[in-house]
Amino acid sequence: MEETARLHLEKKTVESALPAAKEILGQVKREVGMVPNLYAFMANAPGLLETYIRGQETFRKHSGFNPVEQEVILLSISFENGCEYCMAAHSTIADMQSKVPHEVTEALRSGSQVPDARLSALSTFTRTMVVKRGRPSQDEIEHFLQAGYTEEQVLQIILAVGIKVLSNYTNHVCHTPVDRPFASRSWKRPA
Repeated sequence: MEETARLHLEKKTVESALPAAKEILGQVKREVGMVPNLYAFMANAPGLLETYIRGQETFRKHSGFNPVEQEVILLSISFENGCEYCMAAHSTIADMQSKVPHEVTEALRSGSQVPDARLSALSTFTRTMVVKRGRPSQDEIEHFLQAGYTEEQVLQIILAVGIKVLSNYTNHVCHTPVDRPFASRSWKRPA
């Protein structure tokens, strides 16, 4: 991670969180069996935590992307933002839940060409949206559409960029330690 200022906030627990975050952290703990470090830091600003959780749920349920494509998008954004925590977490989710082919995940983690043409177009367009701050060329949009995606899905990628900015930037300023379940997929940006 690049040199980034560090906030001196404590990670919140279900017991120490403000009422607005307490319920969310409790639900996460019941569903996942733990409170991820990212959520524990986000709980210092309950609106941030709630917006992130709702945005992520909406993206997962209604984006029109399948689970493999969702992880390609989230890993592509986190790569461009250089987020070590989210690269580890989403690599683990890609492996364990979304069943992303290993060679695809490894390409995303290294910033190299994704070995599947459709997923490569998705990753390239997603990364373009981050790097160009939401200003793709018409040719870049056309390449994305020719890969079989829709104009509506351009907007869904914007949603994903928004939720990843919330998590990636929180991780940057909090220097969020990678949780044990994600540690085997720790990541450093390639040189």
